[in-house]
Amino acid sequence: MIAGVPVRAGDAHVAVSSTPGRRRVVIVGGGFGGLQAARALRWADVDVVLVDRRNHHVFQPLLYQVATAGLSPGDIASPIRWILRRQQNVQVLLAEAQRIDAEAHVLHLDIGQLHYDALIIATGATHAYFGHDAWQTHAPGLKTLEDAGLIRRHLLLAFEQAERTPVQAERTRHLTFVIVGGGPTGVELAGALAELANFSLARDFRSIDTSCARVVIVEAGPRILGAFPPDLQDKAEQALLRLGVVIRKHSPVIGIDALGVTLAGGERIEASTVLWAAGVAASPLGRSLGVEVDRVGRVVVRPDLTVPDRPDVYVIGDLAHFEQDGQLLPGVAQVAMQQGTHAVENILRRFGNQPVREFRYHDLGNLATIGRNAAIADFGGGWRFSGVFAWWLWLFVHVLKLTGFRNRIAVLIQWAWAYVTHQRGIRLITGQDPVESSASDSSPSAR
Repeated sequence: MIAGVPVRAGDAHVAVSSTPGRRRVVIVGGGFGGLQAARALRWADVDVVLVDRRNHHVFQPLLYQVATAGLSPGDIASPIRWILRRQQNVQVLLAEAQRIDAEAHVLHLDIGQLHYDALIIATGATHAYFGHDAWQTHAPGLKTLEDAGLIRRHLLLAFEQAERTPVQAERTRHLTFVIVGGGPTGVELAGALAELANFSLARDFRSIDTSCARVVIVEAGPRILGAFPPDLQDKAEQALLRLGVVIRKHSPVIGIDALGVTLAGGERIEASTVLWAAGVAASPLGRSLGVEVDRVGRVVVRPDLTVPDRPDVYVIGDLAHFEQDGQLLPGVAQVAMQQGTHAVENILRRFGNQPVREFRYHDLGNLATIGRNAAIADFGGGWRFSGVFAWWLWLFVHVLKLTGFRNRIAVLIQWAWAYVTHQRGIRLITGQDPVESSASDSSPSAR
């Protein structure tokens, strides 16, 4: 703001620290890829500006734990400024990127213009509803802390509504939870929700038996966890069935409303809570480059991760369409982090007038948890695990990868307590849905 007047993108240059003679590398996005790129520039003789519209980095693989009352938001998130506090060549800007003028080497933000000598775009992806955006109102997805808080509210309110409802049909609807999508997010949500109903809430209610809650995974394809080998898919499915989760395969969704889900063929599942884990759409920032994008908006990048005809612009992570050995790389943290490091190496090589190198992803393995003492792990080359050992591997890897010592200790304590007691301590109903908020604002008591 200048004298109370909002600054529009294009009106002024953003005031950032600048060292004479140094080149400026701008990174858009403080997720796994962007943060890894910033760290990789720690000892480089460049000025780094990291731009994000939120002030924190979220460990997204554990968002489902926040959504199902297992962890607090602060356990899996850290302020970006704190993470990079010891890196003197980095400045963090709280701002939203709006478009890129690649000809002028300018990034347009909601607070003004920012010139760059090299640009790394790591703005990730958001939910995609396959052209049915109205479904979002009734089926929230899970990408941010706000999403996790909203889902936790929906889940806990469903049990509360069932407790106070005398009509059995209504109780059944409130105690039916549908998860659209059988990928890792959907499977992990289903397992955690089943454990919440079967154990954590078992003694909290008097009028309902929470273990009667019905958790349904609806998957359009023939298998759940399609990125894993068939034998591990089968073991994950068996673990879910033991928890009482219903798995509906070959079941595309054709309608979602406030009362439930309609499947292809007209079958109806009445449910007060529907969660979306079926698809993603790339950040719209990539389209402003004016280059080729795929059907979900990912930028088709060159082998060195640059944009065609723009050797100073790199796109990484979920926003990048990168194929290796004929296969599109998955949108997982390890891909984004390796691409962040590689983009930095190529930027520094280019600054030093050296030839750039093609990116090559090294698969470090794939993990998914289904619940207590149940997980699957695939490290390639026949190294596959399931059950308790895979669960401990999953636990170790996720604690190790968390940002900050405090977060690691906090998560370990929470999980140890939950393991011994079957309890989830963050069962708080907070906030308001947008519809509820509008209603309360317009009610007489709000005036």
